[in-house]
Amino acid sequence: MRKYFKFFLFFLWLFFVFPDQAFAQLCQGSLGDPVVNITFGTSSNPGTPGGSTTNYTYFPHDCPDDGYYTIAGSTHECFNDSWYSLAEDHTPGDVNGNMMIVNASIAPGDFFVKQVDGLCPNTTYEFASWIFNVMLQSACYGNGIKPNITFKIETTTGTVLQSYSSGDISSTGEWKQYGFFFTTFVGTGSVILRMTNNAPGGCGNDLMLDDITFRPCGPLVLAAIDGSKDSVDVCTGDNSVFTLHADVSSGYSDPVYQWQLSTDNGISYTDIAGATQITYIRPATDDAGRYLYKLAVSERENSHVSGCSILSNIVAVGVNEFPVVDAASRGHCTEDTLFLTANDGSIFLWDGPLNFISSEQNPFIPDAVIGNNGTYHVKATSSKGCISLDSTVASLSERPTVNTGNDQEICQGNSVQLQSTGSNNITTYQWTPVTGLSNAAVPNPIASPLTSTLYILKVTNNECPSFDSIFVIVNENPSADAGPDRVIINGQSATINGTAGGTDVNYLWTPNVNITGATTLNPEISPTSNQVYTLNVYSNKGCKAAIDDVLVKVYQQLFVPDAFTPNGDGINDTWIIETLDAYPGADLKVFNRLGQKVFDNNGKSVWWDGRFKGEEMPSGAYVFFIDLRNNSPIQKGIVYIIR
Repeated sequence: MRKYFKFFLFFLWLFFVFPDQAFAQLCQGSLGDPVVNITFGTSSNPGTPGGSTTNYTYFPHDCPDDGYYTIAGSTHECFNDSWYSLAEDHTPGDVNGNMMIVNASIAPGDFFVKQVDGLCPNTTYEFASWIFNVMLQSACYGNGIKPNITFKIETTTGTVLQSYSSGDISSTGEWKQYGFFFTTFVGTGSVILRMTNNAPGGCGNDLMLDDITFRPCGPLVLAAIDGSKDSVDVCTGDNSVFTLHADVSSGYSDPVYQWQLSTDNGISYTDIAGATQITYIRPATDDAGRYLYKLAVSERENSHVSGCSILSNIVAVGVNEFPVVDAASRGHCTEDTLFLTANDGSIFLWDGPLNFISSEQNPFIPDAVIGNNGTYHVKATSSKGCISLDSTVASLSERPTVNTGNDQEICQGNSVQLQSTGSNNITTYQWTPVTGLSNAAVPNPIASPLTSTLYILKVTNNECPSFDSIFVIVNENPSADAGPDRVIINGQSATINGTAGGTDVNYLWTPNVNITGATTLNPEISPTSNQVYTLNVYSNKGCKAAIDDVLVKVYQQLFVPDAFTPNGDGINDTWIIETLDAYPGADLKVFNRLGQKVFDNNGKSVWWDGRFKGEEMPSGAYVFFIDLRNNSPIQKGIVYIIR
């Protein structure tokens, strides 16, 4: 394997010695830090791209017209969707990054022109850019003009030192890097970089540019740790010493080496004092962090200028903290869920009482029992292999047991003693609600609720609660209302309008004489003489019964009093025709001697007080008419007011 690697390095040496014979235009060795690095920033730039000049005119939107360019982070449905719509620039994931979007003009023009100063002599540089043909393959009926770009390096007076043509850039929907390399000579301290549009005008020739770079290119420098690794990880306190070594292909006549270190994740690098050999023995480091190393290589004549060096690949040594586990348990009582938690780590292994084993970071034990008490050990391994051990002690208290018994039923106004039983570790009792209880803090209070109530008992043993409940059902006592007294004419029948209340009741009318439906609330009665009927309401729940009476008066015929004395003495002040109640809906009208109607009951059981429109009528005779509404003749008579 080593033989093939040496052959590969020899091939690269040929590449640098005979660049004109190499088939690739981009650097195949190692690159240095960019002398020019145009990324177009992270926000729209209304000026020239990256301090360079261009023959194109700036356009403030993402779909520039012919001869214009813009700086934007995306394209969206340009020119009736004939362009690719991109959500980001060339750098994957760089959603805020910009790129240069160009709608090339018909005449050739410079996309990019920039002077570069301070170049190192006898140093090879790569001039390159990432390019994207933004036209869809289907655009322009499939015959869109392909971009074609010439890269040039010129003297400051305009003499072309070297050039490269990209050729036609096809529409592939992908970014591709184009460019070439150039070797300076003594006295080449400044050059002009130029990118020019060569394609003819017409439909197409639209593109995007990003990450334009000009950077040193030299032999291939491959760094490794302990011979083959590009990274290693250790834990704090590890005293391991690592050997960093680089293989450098031929190409430099008098190379100078300098190992560099970054402790800020590659943002900046500093030279390591004394690390000027191709091999560097890295000492052990106590402080945690990620240490990045690379080897800078340059010709000795340029070693004093950092921008003339090429750089190896980055190798990394990670010094990692041990995970801070902070194991803990949460759960106070049996029958609770016992939660175990570990703060840090990637791989976990728990063990504990009752043969408990788990690989979860935060396992739990539902419905824990006393046997789950004890010490739980956890082994936490970080993603870098650092192992920490920790433990936590679970201490569950025995939850008390309580039983309030079966639900109870009482009659309204009665009481019942609640009977709870429980384990001997109960220290407190608390019933809720307290309404209707003789004492809410004892196990067996007397309950006298007014309405049905669910009583909940909470018991504790100073820490763990338990609950049970009992429903005390309050049955409403029976109530009876036999309804208003009734009047009938002998031979008639009527319905008694009784009402009843209470929980689970039944009914019975007594006596069972001239009555139909004695076990209903609305029986039909037909007595031949005055009769008192009693409504008896009984409770099927054992509550006390209720009774009420109704008097049914029986008249032989309709009787109409012929006079009354509305003088306010409380005796016979109202003309009442009691027997008229036997004819529901009967209509009664009264007229004075002038034929004026002074009273009308409108078919209701309403009686005359001797007034008309609030004014007392004078003593005298008044004519009445009675329509019984039963197809019998209208009855007429005289009634006297006596004052």
